[in-house]
Amino acid sequence: MANYPLPKFHFQVDWGGTQIGFTEVSGLSISNEVIKYRHGASPEYHPVFMPGQRTFGDISLKRGTFKSDNEFYKWFNSINMNTVERRDLTISLLDETLAPVIVWKVKNAWPKKITPTDLKADGNDVALEQLDLVHEGLTIQNGD
Repeated sequence: MANYPLPKFHFQVDWGGTQIGFTEVSGLSISNEVIKYRHGASPEYHPVFMPGQRTFGDISLKRGTFKSDNEFYKWFNSINMNTVERRDLTISLLDETLAPVIVWKVKNAWPKKITPTDLKADGNDVALEQLDLVHEGLTIQNGD
């Protein structure tokens, strides 16, 4: 049996709201800032590079727009005087049996931006809305 990479189209998002399907999730990135350092008496004529603070990319969730469904906006409107409802998210890449293979755990996420669908008179596309989230941590786990 051949060993193939996983397809990316079968996933699930537990975002603390109603169980809905998302059409796209992006921004699951982690990076470390770089600290450059060189002391004056170093025999090397170049700096040393050390890992600095960890940073996380904004996560974007896209889904179809449905009549009488405004959960994205309710969460977005929870922002009030420097307070917001923070949620932990679980994003899972699934195999053919619906078992999680890779799981991303997102800590203390909150909505930064909502982008409603664009409107186009001669279009033939599904109306999609996007929710951009900031968060305070992302861990990646095997689905076992």
